Formats: sequence, structure tokens, C-alpha cells
Amino acid sequence: MTLSLTRRSVLGGMAASAALPAFAQRRPTRIVNPLVKNRADAQVFRHTDGWYYLTGSVPEYDRLVLRRSRTIAGLSTAPEKVLWRHEAKGPMSGFLWAPELHRIGNQWIMYFAAGPSGGGEDVFRIRTYAVVCDGADPMTGKWTVLGQLQTPWDSFNLDSTSFVHRGTRYLAWAQREPGIETNSNLYLAPLATPLTLAAKPARLTVPTLPWEIRGYKVAEAPAILARNGRLFLTYSASATDARYCLGMLTARDDADIMDPAVWSKSPEPVMKTSVEHKIFGPGHNSFTVDERGRDMLVFHARDYEKITGDPLFDPNRHTRVQPVRYNGEGVPLFDPPVANGPLV
Repeated sequence: MTLSLTRRSVLGGMAASAALPAFAQRRPTRIVNPLVKNRADAQVFRHTDGWYYLTGSVPEYDRLVLRRSRTIAGLSTAPEKVLWRHEAKGPMSGFLWAPELHRIGNQWIMYFAAGPSGGGEDVFRIRTYAVVCDGADPMTGKWTVLGQLQTPWDSFNLDSTSFVHRGTRYLAWAQREPGIETNSNLYLAPLATPLTLAAKPARLTVPTLPWEIRGYKVAEAPAILARNGRLFLTYSASATDARYCLGMLTARDDADIMDPAVWSKSPEPVMKTSVEHKIFGPGHNSFTVDERGRDMLVFHARDYEKITGDPLFDPNRHTRVQPVRYNGEGVPLFDPPVANGPLV
């Protein structure tokens, strides 16, 4: 079954926004980093209606939030709505992680990962779920639970993202596969419905390189950028402190993307900590375009290195934005994370 359009990845052809109303024109027009404080796992999604939508993990991990603006810069001050809160008990009563907004068919759907409350290791029994909006406007509609993502293994999984390639909707996600001694690998499959796979998933990569296994053996948070006849799949690796970084897989646009052999892995991280700029642990990115149609990288990072306790409970992973450049062969170049302040 083929499901239709919009998604986190930037596949071009985004509609230009309409003339801005007066209230939108008064919002900030120049991006200042960090764009939004205390929002990790950031996704900025530009819909064909011209609005930019932003969601991400909140430090309390207890709710799904959404804000929107006519400009990227305006997201910094845009009102934020709580779409859904974790339940009082059961498998979605604990931490909520890494929400992602998608328009699938004629519905607004938000993927997220959740675990049960109660403390101990059980809170990290993380699985992927989705909520769905009952109306055309995701800021005013009612959101309810759609269900749980069905994968071949009942194991730790999170960071689902969806995209359409050559008329077929796919899901990419991170999961711990039984028999492989890693925290998570990256998987890809076409979708039959938003929560069921249409084929056996392909394992695209396993973290094995030195920069992928610092602290933990992690490949997570996939994001797709389709440009210049290729698919570029970025992902995050290693522990979520200053060692966190971005890697990238590349495949030809006309290849069978369900064949892991067509994907090549960059041998070094494509973005990592910049001590010079005082930006630490860049990761969990998404892609969008600015108001002029230029590709932009969205990610989170901290502006200090030392953390007390578990990095996941340090609240200061902030949403950041900066341009994507390309080399002469059309491959994206990710500059070191820029320092705090206005984006030049």
C-alpha cells in the first residue's frame, strides 16, 4: 500500500508561504541560536501550508508539544501547545521521547517513544507509538492514541521518521535487535499503515566504528535528505553527552534502498562537538528549508561539556539551526556547530 506525502525529509517542491499577517511580521525574522531552549530531539517541519512546525522532547519527558510560526526565527517565541500527556499507568505512563510530526494521507500523526513509569530499568522499556489528530489543524484538533508500531521484535525501539521515496512511504527507526550486542541499529521498511510494516525491515547499519560506540553502541535518530540524485540518511551515535555526534549513510536515488549494500557509511562523523564554539554533543537532527528554500540542519546540543549525573536528565539540550552546504559533487557538508548568537 502506498501512503502519500509530507514528512520530515526535504524532497523539494515546498510551497511558498502566503503573505504574512501583521502578527507574524512582528515575530523575529533573524535566527538566533539556540533557537529554542530545553527542546531536545528537535524536528522542524515545513508543511505545504507555509507554516513551520516544531516539536521535541521536553526535559520532564511527560508530554508531547507543538508550536508553529511563519518563519523559522519565529519559532523561538511562538506559543506552544500540549497535544498529549503521558498516561496515569501502563506502557505509556513514563518517559516520552523524540516526537515527530507527519502528514500521512489526510491525517496528522505524531510518532513518539514511551516507556512505563515505576522507576528502575523498566522505565527504559521504550517502544514506539503514535497519536493522531481528529482535525485539519494540528494546533486545535484533539489528539488521541493511534497505537503501537509493530516490528518483528519486542525490543527497545525509538526515533521513528517517515518519508516518501518514488511513490512509496517508508519508515526508518532505531531498534535493539536480539542477538546483536548493540544499544540500537538503524532499520528501514515500507509502510502498509502508519503503524504496520509492508515488508521485512532492512538493517541499514550497526554501530561499529570508534566514534559510534563511545559510551554506548548507538545508531539512532535517522533523518532523510533527498538531493542531487541521492538519499542522505544522517543519524546520531555514541553517548548523549559531548561524545554524541552525527554520522551519514548515502544511497543512489535509483537504487533499491531496501538493500543494505547500496548504502555507504561515512568513515568519520559529519558533525561533532566544537570546543572552539563551545557547542557540545550535536545530534538528533532533522532537515527543513528556510523561507528562501535553502536547506537547513536542525539539531540539539549543549553549550557546556560537564554534566552531573545521567546526561539524559540534564535539561539543557537546546534546538539549534544552521545552513547545509554542498561540495562540488552534491554531497552535503555540515559545518561545525556554530556558536551561540545570531546566525550569520
